[in-house]
Amino acid sequence: MMDLSTTYLGLKLKNPLVASASPLSKRVDKAKKLEEAGISAIVMYSLFEEQIIHESLELDHFLTRGSDSFAEAQTYLPDGGMYGVSPEKYLNQVAGLKKALSIPVIGSLNGVSKGGWTSYAKRIEEAGADALELNLYYLPTDPELKSEDVEAAQIELVADVRSTIKIPLAVKLSPYVTSLPNFAKRLVDAGANGLVLFNRFYQPDFDLDELDIVHNLDLSTSADMRLPLRWISILYDKVNTDFALTSGVHTATDVIKAMMAGAKVAMSASTLLHRGEQAVGPILSGIEAWMKEREYESIEQMQGSMAQKNVREPAAFERANYMKVLGSWRELP
Repeated sequence: MMDLSTTYLGLKLKNPLVASASPLSKRVDKAKKLEEAGISAIVMYSLFEEQIIHESLELDHFLTRGSDSFAEAQTYLPDGGMYGVSPEKYLNQVAGLKKALSIPVIGSLNGVSKGGWTSYAKRIEEAGADALELNLYYLPTDPELKSEDVEAAQIELVADVRSTIKIPLAVKLSPYVTSLPNFAKRLVDAGANGLVLFNRFYQPDFDLDELDIVHNLDLSTSADMRLPLRWISILYDKVNTDFALTSGVHTATDVIKAMMAGAKVAMSASTLLHRGEQAVGPILSGIEAWMKEREYESIEQMQGSMAQKNVREPAAFERANYMKVLGSWRELP
């Protein structure tokens, strides 16, 4: 029998398919169905820095303590009424999921600044979370804000959270970094036990009839996994950490590709939001069928087998491949 187990953030998982942060974790019954279907772990939806600040009535203090926040945070903070879940309810939800599930529950904090709100990392740990995912979702818009300052603040934040908790810490980051390998290494040096590639930036659209901004949640497709697939393949064995691939994981083939790139787990949300727990079984059975056909005995056996350092054409992951792809185009007759 094939061994589908893997280890992520020191957690022994029965298979590499993890439910990434999504509204599905807001309901214990839905999370329970995902577990029964075979999901090996679940990442909670994110608790936002802004929620904590509004809830604790420290907004004015936050906006004036310059050294602990980005300069443009004043225009970044949205109306607190946008959020339907308070920090206390979030902590209760973590505890509720831990009580109801036997699989690991990973908490999620979404923040950009170093400050008092990071104490919630400890509170999430105390609520029973098996690990914490720190989501560095940040969009710089100030022309005066230098990239090195943004990165330095995020590194400092990771170090601060790491010093606050004892449970494993993963960092979910954006691909929009000038030197991703260097930034990834600095995050690990600051205390990250794992890196989640990548955060999806949800883009606004224009309503030309109402002349207003439209906020739509567009679900991913399998094509969206190419970016994290490429970078995990490059970073594997260069940065000593556990990688999780997220964005575009819909099929058994997607999970297998993630493993061969060097990921420990493949995180899925869109297909679970679209199909629910019914999506899990076919993915896991598809992985087993593929492994049996090709005589793989374990997930561990394939992990990193197609990383950059292990393929016949390492340049395929770099600039040389750009010219090759362009040259492959053939106009239809």
